[in-house]
Amino acid sequence: MHPVIPYLLAAGLFGVGVYGVLARRNAILLLMAVELLLNAVNLVLVTASAAFGSAGQVFALFVIVLAAAEIGIGLAIILQLYRLRQTVAVDDVDVTVDVTE
Repeated sequence: MHPVIPYLLAAGLFGVGVYGVLARRNAILLLMAVELLLNAVNLVLVTASAAFGSAGQVFALFVIVLAAAEIGIGLAIILQLYRLRQTVAVDDVDVTVDVTE
């Protein structure tokens, strides 16, 4: 199998992820778009590993661990943001206001 097809699929996934990061205003949807970006990178790494015999699978495992940590920390931050501001819309959050009010 030619590695062109998975590379094109990864490019499409990456493009959708970039669009999601730039166009979405909801923090949960931003996290989902970042996950799409990371999955596109994983697809490229595994395809390169299968096609060329490199160590892409090891790097893909590290990216999966990074994605799991990002989701855990990101959801904790979003939950705390919702508790303090009653919104998860990125545009509505004023980060210059003191949180001890």
